[in-house]
Amino acid sequence: MTARLTPEIAALYARTALGHVTREYPNKLDHVMGGPGDVKGPRDLHPIFFGSFDWHSCVHGWWTLFTLARLHPDLPEAGRVRALADDLFTPDNVAGETAYLARPESRGFERPYGWAWLLMLAAELERHDDGRGDILRPLTRAFVKRFTDFLPLADYPVRVGTHYNTAFALSLALDYAGLAGDDALAALCRERALRWHSGDRDCQAWEPSQDEFLSPALMEAAMMRRVLEPDAFAAWFDAFLPRLDRREPATLFRPAGVSDRSDGKIAHLDGLNLSRAWCWREIASALETGDPRRAIAREAARAHLDAALPHVTGDYMGEHWLASFAMLALLADA
Repeated sequence: MTARLTPEIAALYARTALGHVTREYPNKLDHVMGGPGDVKGPRDLHPIFFGSFDWHSCVHGWWTLFTLARLHPDLPEAGRVRALADDLFTPDNVAGETAYLARPESRGFERPYGWAWLLMLAAELERHDDGRGDILRPLTRAFVKRFTDFLPLADYPVRVGTHYNTAFALSLALDYAGLAGDDALAALCRERALRWHSGDRDCQAWEPSQDEFLSPALMEAAMMRRVLEPDAFAAWFDAFLPRLDRREPATLFRPAGVSDRSDGKIAHLDGLNLSRAWCWREIASALETGDPRRAIAREAARAHLDAALPHVTGDYMGEHWLASFAMLALLADA
């Protein structure tokens, strides 16, 4: 398949996301109940992000839709995106989402994956001139505060390839901070990234695990690209993956197999292939033009895209979220 976000692919992803951002069930809640009054359904708890199987997938489903509507404003689906957004992205609904966070039981809600995606959505809305970024801002500020309160308490990174991965969260938070001009958040993310990872050497890449959708190794490298100047990143990367020119560790170059796409956890592995492609393309863009590893990284990205792009849609366990990761890969510099 093509490695570009063509109008045809954009339309497919837009139709897919429109089909799930308001699909309330099935739904996997991240909901701690403090009493019997908290026994509520998704839409009662989350007036905007109640669809897409879980809260974070609904958030990045909306990131997908807004990004597609900006990049391809002539898509037939763009009008439906705007109309649905007018219905859901209202001050009252944003207040409802923000109030949910104020519950004492919500301290750990969606940490850190959903936090990062909400900021990524906010960053996308900053690129639009329709006022939705202003409408979302109370919720955006609440999640910025969550990062600024939590990161000083986080003595250690989380290196797993699932929702708890801190390199992924820092990457998206840094992208938001750069676009929104939030220098304080950017500085905090950089400080924590350097504290956690500046001394990492000779990564063994013990991956994939059975339900990973992020590469612990490549996600860390893509994150460090954001916090280091080019020369410093080159030196760090040389030490982090010192045998990349020999395509080692070999596991990073082999797309993961997916044995059952109707199993939500096993379907994560399609996401691993897409997120590896995203990271490989970002890493390639950070390497010198004449560096032979640049071509190796691009080749690895292509192999992972070829393995995953045909499966972005087809089963709800994957299609309620995979388009977002396909777009991260397709839109990455390479």
